[in-house]
Amino acid sequence: MGSYVFVLFVGLLAGAISGVIGTGSSIMLLPVLVFSFGPKQAVPIMALAAILANVSRALAWRREIDWRAWAAYSVTGVPAAAIGARTLLVLPATLVDVALGLFFLVMIPARRVIDAKKLRIRWWQLSAAGAVIGFLTGVVLSTGPLSVPAFTAYGLTKGAFLSTEAASSLALYISKAVTFRELGALPPEVMLQGAIVGSSLMAGTFLAKRIVQRMSVASFRFVLDILLLVSGISLLWTAIR
Repeated sequence: MGSYVFVLFVGLLAGAISGVIGTGSSIMLLPVLVFSFGPKQAVPIMALAAILANVSRALAWRREIDWRAWAAYSVTGVPAAAIGARTLLVLPATLVDVALGLFFLVMIPARRVIDAKKLRIRWWQLSAAGAVIGFLTGVVLSTGPLSVPAFTAYGLTKGAFLSTEAASSLALYISKAVTFRELGALPPEVMLQGAIVGSSLMAGTFLAKRIVQRMSVASFRFVLDILLLVSGISLLWTAIR
């Protein structure tokens, strides 16, 4: 029971942060879920929770969704996420921890390089990004640090960015969850745990809507880097202990 209370508390906080900066819920929650349930069970739980989190973000900003960008990203990202999920389930648990931890740490300098170049992309380039990020979403779960610059490079900001990124990520996570279900990685217990964790993320997302307009770009970058650093180190520590 104590583990669930802690997970729900972190979920509420993670939902609030992701509701502000467009990512971060998986980065914050995954190390906690790995510690509480193990890496193989944590990833399907987080996939289900992420579905609920993205539903709430998409609903909160539903009038500002850019459906052209959503279609371009999702049409390639959905099948790629399914392929990535199948890849994940055949990997050793320790390797999953190490891969997740290293991925989060590498994203700190990688995100800064992408931001510094101030890239601008078109819909077909966003579609290509969807394929790459979709596969990585299937394997490493959280690719918000990559999807954020992809959608902002397309020209989306604030509500339009938050809603479109959430709707697109929702499509990818549904694809991943369906793949897990087909492969027997979503027993009733895991589905219940995912729903419980997801409810806390949804609550945090709606609480965060009021402060989206007040957060500066510098604050967003700082919070995201701290999340990546702490989560990456936590996952590596879990793998080697």
